[in-house]
Amino acid sequence: MKLALFDLDHTLIPIDSDYEWGVFTTSLGWNDPTEFNHRNEAFYAQYKAGTLDIHDYIRFTTRALCRQGAVHSEAAHARFMHDVVQQVIQPQALALVQRHQAAGDAVVIVTATNEFVTRAIAQAFGVAELIAVNLARDPASGWFNGEILGTPSFREGKVTCVQQWLASRDLDWSDVQSTFYSDSINDLPLLEQVTHPVVTNPDRRLRAIAQERGWRILQLF
Repeated sequence: MKLALFDLDHTLIPIDSDYEWGVFTTSLGWNDPTEFNHRNEAFYAQYKAGTLDIHDYIRFTTRALCRQGAVHSEAAHARFMHDVVQQVIQPQALALVQRHQAAGDAVVIVTATNEFVTRAIAQAFGVAELIAVNLARDPASGWFNGEILGTPSFREGKVTCVQQWLASRDLDWSDVQSTFYSDSINDLPLLEQVTHPVVTNPDRRLRAIAQERGWRILQLF
């Protein structure tokens, strides 16, 4: 079995969807602009540095989502898809995914951004299989409560989540020839795990590692 795994933000799309969702909802008046932008920038810097506490970050990014409820949140996300995400999806990224699909590969998007933000983005790429940060729900309301459900698909957690995905299909790593595309130093554990790591639109640190190890480097954007 051939398995093509894709990170999402700055790999398939040239933005950070979680960051931009925060900017978008702030423009709707869901957040205090000064406080939110300051904390959003700080969390983004931690992510790039590889020091992010994913649980703190998810509580922060989903606070307005939890407060607004399902109806308002889903309507806002549809606007976000139209106004922001669809504007930045580029044909070369779509073509890369479609080449793997045409070859019969199993295609999975594996992202550290939460499922609410990313499900529709995966669908825009024609990808049904999404591994994202699953959000816990409040038993009374049935809506998100700001906590993470299960293992977050972040750093080493991405390896665990893909292993779980394989196990649910009675497979393990030895049963697949795997390729993983990522831009992020946070994804080094999964890049080291797969058969064919492809460092995509990398930052300076990840590019240096790829060059040292002889990994393929793809400048998609």
